[in-house]
Amino acid sequence: MATCLSVFSKFKCQLLALWFIRGVMPSLRLVLSRLSEDLLLLILMLALIPLLWRQPELVPELPGFIDWHTLTALAGLMLLSRGLEDSGYLTRFAGGLVSRSYSLRAVALTLVMFAALLSAVVTNDVALFILVPVCLSVAKLTGVPVGRLVIFLALAVNAGSAVSPVGNPQNLLLWQASGYSFGQFMLMMAPLTVLLMAVLLLFTWQAFSPAVLRFSTAWDTKPARPWLFRCSLLGYPLFIVAMEYGFAPEAAVLIFCGYLLCCRQVLWGIDWLLLLVFTLMFVDLGLLARLPVMAEWVNTLQTLPGSDYTATALISQLISNVPAAIFMQHFSDDWRALSWGASVGGFGIVVGSLANLIALRLAKQPGLWREFHLWSLPVFFISFVLGWLLL
Repeated sequence: MATCLSVFSKFKCQLLALWFIRGVMPSLRLVLSRLSEDLLLLILMLALIPLLWRQPELVPELPGFIDWHTLTALAGLMLLSRGLEDSGYLTRFAGGLVSRSYSLRAVALTLVMFAALLSAVVTNDVALFILVPVCLSVAKLTGVPVGRLVIFLALAVNAGSAVSPVGNPQNLLLWQASGYSFGQFMLMMAPLTVLLMAVLLLFTWQAFSPAVLRFSTAWDTKPARPWLFRCSLLGYPLFIVAMEYGFAPEAAVLIFCGYLLCCRQVLWGIDWLLLLVFTLMFVDLGLLARLPVMAEWVNTLQTLPGSDYTATALISQLISNVPAAIFMQHFSDDWRALSWGASVGGFGIVVGSLANLIALRLAKQPGLWREFHLWSLPVFFISFVLGWLLL
């Protein structure tokens, strides 16, 4: 009897080991592989350790560092954007765009101008959620490299959103803090926006070939799910209204439940790790801003030519332009310099603007981060110098 129990126990252990190898190990390898490929996520996770070690008393305050409104708004926009993409209508729109544009350069200029205009109305992040899938559809239809198109879309929404008080989060923050009217703020930002768009259009002209585009795959003019397109498209203005009135979490939950009941495929196509990336960014940047050395550093930067404009633009390169605007308003009330510096600071290093991160994550193209900086850094340096001279 004891021998039988021993054999049975050994057999059970072997079954458990086999289940672990075949069931758990592949999933574990997949997670570890994904983490190793996501450099930004790894950096944020590793940076959290020394920041908490330096300020352990702030651990109870960590949930307060997270902007839950922004995080849930991001989740809702991701769902709606995926719904539009899965409907098939974006491919139809892309086909119409390509059929009217005879070259890659023409397509790029059209998308850049449209992205800039759209971002001033529906914010830079929303514009990217709408147009990056369009770029992916253009690439499928023509075979052109999609990475560079996505890069210039990110630069375009940063430039176009600068003119509007509601074009991006940092403008909204500084507009409310300044006490300016909507028109006054737009007039203040208009010269910089014209400058940024001029620089960007010149770079776009240089970056894209005038070669004639041809379809490499058939263009399907019959969308697979028109009802999905209508529901997702209608969801955008309703969700934006919900965000404006502070109901983003509730609206995001409703959108999630709607897709769960009617179209679960949308949920499987979402990059949920992006939400973790943004959560860690809020925590890491909140801890970084609490360090006394940061205040001393700002005082040093304000002694440079351009003062608050220079300080805001440079700080944006480290902690993104939204946290930079939040941080700098405690040190200055020169709203023009702060707003211009935050807008220019969206270029350069990828973390200069959260819109840059969204664009690159949605594109899912290997090696795109390196190419992004090959274009974004020159745009930053030229725009920074010209902006300083114009200021």
